[in-house]
Amino acid sequence: MKQSKETRSILIKEDLVKQFRDCGVSKGQAIFVHTSLKSLGFVVGGAETLIRALLEIVGEEGTLMMPSQTWKNLDPSTGVHWEEPEEWWPIIRANWPAYDKEVTPAIGMGVVAEVFRKWPGAKRSDHPARSVAAVGKYAGYLTNNHDLSNIFGKGSPVDKLYELDGHILLIGVGYEKNTSLHLAEIRADFKSKKFTNESSAVIINGKREWVTYSTQAVDDSDFVALGNQYDKEADNKIHKVGDADVRFMKQRSLVDFATEWMEKNR
Repeated sequence: MKQSKETRSILIKEDLVKQFRDCGVSKGQAIFVHTSLKSLGFVVGGAETLIRALLEIVGEEGTLMMPSQTWKNLDPSTGVHWEEPEEWWPIIRANWPAYDKEVTPAIGMGVVAEVFRKWPGAKRSDHPARSVAAVGKYAGYLTNNHDLSNIFGKGSPVDKLYELDGHILLIGVGYEKNTSLHLAEIRADFKSKKFTNESSAVIINGKREWVTYSTQAVDDSDFVALGNQYDKEADNKIHKVGDADVRFMKQRSLVDFATEWMEKNR
């Protein structure tokens, strides 16, 4: 008989429910989830099983939110179409499909986020490049009125999660994927803060239009260093679910720490 050399974990929904509960995930919480499915090992049923497990834990009074960004819907000059020749940019700019929250796929957010945005009852915000999706009690509240220019600031989905005293769940990904740190960037006062014009294809009165809007330029280059410092000072435990390193934290605690950290270090 051939011996298997498989080193990955195999997980069913009940395993995920138990292990995420051991991390602190519980009923009624509002959680911003960032995940790498493959980091867990082999999940029987894949993204569907993971989503079902998390929804089971938080229950009807809870809410899950995930990024569903469509950042290719930005001007090619920003570098989002780096693999295409510059002479194609005018064609891309003139013809990239307008954001349609029912249809436009999430880009680079992982299979879990893509399955999640189409989940029964899911709500998705209207931002053409930086949308989020949510399921649960506060899904409508979190995703409504996502302003073009105010992507991560007051009244944005990440700010609304802060007002709900929500949580962040990082599954097999690091702080470089932690969108809530952009809220700290908006709140913090630092000398290098810059604003920029971005452009996206949107539907206005049933017609595709290329719209330019001003927003704060964000920079995630120091997020890992910031996050490592937060883990140390807040004694933020790194859990294991299957094979994945998992961090679970209060969003307010992280954002307040990060705001102060950026004011000192940027």
